[in-house]
Amino acid sequence: MMASPDDANADGQTAERLAALAHPTRLRILRELSDQPACCCKEVVARLDLAQSTVSQHLKVLVAAGLVRYTPDKQRSHYSLDRVALKKLSGALQGFVDCCCTADTCQNPGKPLA
Repeated sequence: MMASPDDANADGQTAERLAALAHPTRLRILRELSDQPACCCKEVVARLDLAQSTVSQHLKVLVAAGLVRYTPDKQRSHYSLDRVALKKLSGALQGFVDCCCTADTCQNPGKPLA
């Protein structure tokens, strides 16, 4: 079966988001953002004990991938998780598990993957 242009676009977006997640610091930043509705870059810097330039660069990648929302403000800009985008990414990955893990190919059929 040939992939549609929509499938190709979705695959490209999924690949971009997975690439953005493929760095331990970005995963740490996402974890920090998941604990609150929104925060500024300085708050992430303080919690992770990283240089502001480092955090800014990683946030830029996460925003570009559509995993984090950026809300500019006069005093401080805020960052928050795009939970809808993360849910879509989770669904895309679950589709692979559902498609590829059948009763005869899984070691523990009928049990959820941990």
